[in-house]
Amino acid sequence: MSARDPYEVLGLARGASQDDIRKAYRQKAKKYHPDLNPDDKVAEEQFKAVNQANDLLSDPEKRARFDRGELDADGQERAPHGYGGGFQGGRGGFGYSGAGQEGHFSGDDLHDIFGMFSGGPRARRRGPQKGADRSYTLNVSFLESVNGATSRITLPDGSVLDVKIPPGIESGQHLRLRGKGEDGVQGGPKGDALITVIVNPDATYTRKGSDVYQILPVDLKTAVLGGSIMVPTPTGSVKMNVPAGSDTGTRLRLRGRGVQEHGARPAGNLYVTLNVTIGKSDAALEEFLKTWTPASASEQSV
Repeated sequence: MSARDPYEVLGLARGASQDDIRKAYRQKAKKYHPDLNPDDKVAEEQFKAVNQANDLLSDPEKRARFDRGELDADGQERAPHGYGGGFQGGRGGFGYSGAGQEGHFSGDDLHDIFGMFSGGPRARRRGPQKGADRSYTLNVSFLESVNGATSRITLPDGSVLDVKIPPGIESGQHLRLRGKGEDGVQGGPKGDALITVIVNPDATYTRKGSDVYQILPVDLKTAVLGGSIMVPTPTGSVKMNVPAGSDTGTRLRLRGRGVQEHGARPAGNLYVTLNVTIGKSDAALEEFLKTWTPASASEQSV
């Protein structure tokens, strides 16, 4: 069965931008991901179709060739225009206007004739062809996506692939490993391995762009008087100074402790939002509070 139109699969118009394609792919990949749809054959087929459509449309060269009709929805070469009908011979004395018409050659007949001219059987006329791509899914932790890592995938044949995860990768993005797909045809190059990355959520951190966010509990004394505390970050614990008079919701920044740098992109920041916790009170604190009048209350009574 031939593949569906990739624009239809992703729910896009033909004039969609690359950003539109990227967003649609992420949304569809999450919706039909096998981990979220176990034993659902329909979702599995949809997931494969979404990956195939994205592979075709996310490559500007392939997309342009598809839009011109040079590639089909499977990404395969289309037969030259005229092979399906309408071809008329010139002075050579033969023609083709449709299969099965008496006195004319069928499309297969023409292929055989061209094959004799090329000196080889039909199986070799197309020449070397690149092997098919293989699709895989790789789950990574939040910290691996922020810091970068190397993960290992076990292939169906028992062999393994070491996959380098660049810092800053997001759920739904995919990595391409050249030459790790199916064998080529007639000496052609091997296909590629297309790996869709799924980032697992984290209980401590969230992310926006290159910046990472967390909520951190701080005791009442430190919040009132100020002081240093140890803060867990994606790259390890660091000391941070809490200003005196901090309150719940106070946000502090730790430079370079977010998504780590990659290429020309600098490291992001970690933003820590304080959550003041009272903890277990003692007699001295309780006695103080009985006689203490907040500054705002005393000002209102004047």
